[in-house]
Amino acid sequence: MKLGNLQKWMQAVVVHPGSTAEALRSPAARKHLPAKEIQSVLLPSPTLSPAERIAVYQEMYPLRMYDALAADYPGLEHFLGERFREFVVAYTAAHPSRGYTLNRLGDRVPAFLAKQRRFSPRPFLVDLGRLELALTEAFDEREAPPLDVSAFEAIPQPKLAKTRLITVPSLRLVEIDWNAGAYLDTVRDENHDHPKPLRKASYLVVFRRKFAIYRMPLSAAAFQVLEDIAQGRVLGQVVQRSLARRGVRRASPDDFARWFRQWTSEGLFCGVKRA
Repeated sequence: MKLGNLQKWMQAVVVHPGSTAEALRSPAARKHLPAKEIQSVLLPSPTLSPAERIAVYQEMYPLRMYDALAADYPGLEHFLGERFREFVVAYTAAHPSRGYTLNRLGDRVPAFLAKQRRFSPRPFLVDLGRLELALTEAFDEREAPPLDVSAFEAIPQPKLAKTRLITVPSLRLVEIDWNAGAYLDTVRDENHDHPKPLRKASYLVVFRRKFAIYRMPLSAAAFQVLEDIAQGRVLGQVVQRSLARRGVRRASPDDFARWFRQWTSEGLFCGVKRA
C-alpha cells in the first residue's frame, strides 16, 4: 500500500459530510483504497470499533479547521464574531485541506472573500484577509542575516546605480484601501474601541526579524521604491522610476538616502549584487 494513497483515503473519509458508513463507501475514499485493504488500515482499539475511531476524527475535523483559520486570521475571526464559524464551513467546503498539515489551509482566504457575497463589507474583509495572510507568510519564511549598514555605505558612489539590494525572504508589501491595519491593532484589546470599516489607503511592509513579525507603514512613494527593489531592479533604475512618477507616489531626491539607511537598519535587506 502506498503511503500517499493511505493519506488521501484518510482525508476523504475524515472530511466526508455524511455518516462514517457512508464515508467508507464514498467514491472519494474507495478511489484511493480498495475495500480489501480497509481491514488492514481500520483496526479496533481496546474500547472503540474501527468505525467509531473514524467517527472521532470526523468530529474533530471541523474544530481543527476552525482553530487553524482562527490562528492565521484573528482579525477576521474578531470582526465576524459568531459568523466566523459559518465562514469556516463555507471556506473549507470550497477549499478543503489538501496537505498533511494545516499550515497552508488559509492561503486562499482573500481570494475566497473577494468572490463571496455572504459576508460584508466585502472590500474591507478582503483587505483584512490580505494583511493577515502576509503576516502568516512572513512568519513562516526562513530568516536571513540582515545586511550590515556599513556594507551598504561602503559601496562606491559610481557603482550604486548598477547595484541591486536583495530583500529578506520574509518581506511582504501590502497596499490596502481600507483601514484593516487600524482594526487589526485593536483586536487583542477588548477595552479598545474597534474602528468601523472605512476607506483609507495605506501602504505597509511586513517582515520577520529574530522570530518576531513587524508591520511598518510607508508613504506611497516609499512603497513604490521598495517594491521596485524587491522586484530586482538596480538602484539607478529605482531612482529614475520614482522621480518620474507623479503625485504622492513621486519621491524627492533627498528621500532615498534616508529610506535606504532606515530600511537597512530595520533589516529589510540581506545582500547586494553588483552588475
